[in-house]
Amino acid sequence: MEHTRIKEILRNEEFVGKEVIVKGWVRTFRNNQFVAINDGSTLNNIQAVVDFENTDEKLLKRITTGASIRVKGQVIESLGKGQSVEIKVSDVSILGDSDPEKFPLQPKKHSLEFLREIAHLRFRTGTFNAIFKVRHALAFAVHQFFNERDFVYLHTPIITGSDAEGAGEMFRVTTLDFDNTPRTESGAVDFKEDFFGKSTNLTVSGQLEGELGAMALGNIYTFGPTFRAENSNTTRHLAEFWMIEPEMAFYELEDNMDLAEDLLKYVIKYVLETCPDEIEFLKNRLLEEEKNKPANERSEMNLLEKLTFVINNEFERVTYTDAIEILKRSKPNQKKQFKYSIDEWGADLQSEHERYLVEKHFKKPVILTDYPAEIKSFYMKQNDIDANGHKTVRAMDILFPGIGEMVGGSQREENLDKLLARMAEVGIEAEEIDWFLDTRRFGTAPHSGFGVGFERLILFVTGMTNIRDVIPFPRYPKNAEF
Repeated sequence: MEHTRIKEILRNEEFVGKEVIVKGWVRTFRNNQFVAINDGSTLNNIQAVVDFENTDEKLLKRITTGASIRVKGQVIESLGKGQSVEIKVSDVSILGDSDPEKFPLQPKKHSLEFLREIAHLRFRTGTFNAIFKVRHALAFAVHQFFNERDFVYLHTPIITGSDAEGAGEMFRVTTLDFDNTPRTESGAVDFKEDFFGKSTNLTVSGQLEGELGAMALGNIYTFGPTFRAENSNTTRHLAEFWMIEPEMAFYELEDNMDLAEDLLKYVIKYVLETCPDEIEFLKNRLLEEEKNKPANERSEMNLLEKLTFVINNEFERVTYTDAIEILKRSKPNQKKQFKYSIDEWGADLQSEHERYLVEKHFKKPVILTDYPAEIKSFYMKQNDIDANGHKTVRAMDILFPGIGEMVGGSQREENLDKLLARMAEVGIEAEEIDWFLDTRRFGTAPHSGFGVGFERLILFVTGMTNIRDVIPFPRYPKNAEF
């Protein structure tokens, strides 16, 4: 490789006095001589100083924002503000022109909404350079965390015939001709004629298949794309997103909570250690953004302080029953300020309730446990009925400030009879997932697992507020661009 990455030049003093070749994209070109070049390796540009008096005028006119160039020259200490070194250019050539009249990323402040419309180019901005470097670091840290703990990385199917959540909001996968769809005698679509010979969908979760692996390999995790055909146009929902889903044999609820808390702290710590420049940039970006908010709406801690606080403090563990009492007595509930008031046990907690518990009451991440069975999935382990006659399950959700639910998990119901009874209650046919039930028929054992919405984790770590800004090419209702 004939060129040196800008990151290496900026962080190693040994380059001073040496000749280098740099290739990158022009961010700005001032006074016909100062070129700010970025090659994606760092948030920081390197300044290249062109001898404009001895450079072809036609060539100078082609050095425009967005153009790709190659410069050769000596690294020298910079006298200008804002950089420690610069390149005194001896040779410059254009690798790819950029028409300044048409290139949409001119050197000025652009709104996030505008950048979403040109998501194929937004990688070239400082904000998105930082976000996707942090995304990479988090993904790497996830794999490292599980590898250090001897978990097996299991690739669960993206095309599936089952609905793990019982949600029904799935994307159908088919090769059938819409204009000439085969039908049964009753007029229903004949999926026996389809590619897989049955109705199939894009997965909403790798959990059920993950359980199969855990019941043989001990500890596994999946980390891949999942899909929800949910018509939600919000800042917290995507139709295609990534999930981290470990499943562990012989883990009970406490073990499950410990692992989830350890994972979140580990990956955040890894980002703080490996992406200090990116976190500093995103911290300052957020502080600038919050200047426009009323003082009472601004964060009490800056981004770096918030991330450090999460690493250094134990998460608060609270039962659903205790949380309901806290919410019932809370000022927003008493004054009817919640959109959904909390009147009695059994209420399905909304984002506003979760955020009150985390941001106002405990002021730290919270793990809620032992939810009502009626509002949770069929596979969760059932507790004994309590003194008040409440039926609860061994579920746990981890709630984060500014986000709400970050993790959802549970101890799984290993008792076949109880599982079948619960499936009958919610209308799931045993024949549909007979393969899954075999884990309870042959050598059943206590086991647990959880799911982390990867994009929600990135939202928290970057301080961004719209989930469409932390995935390269967001998929949401009426949008599947690029």
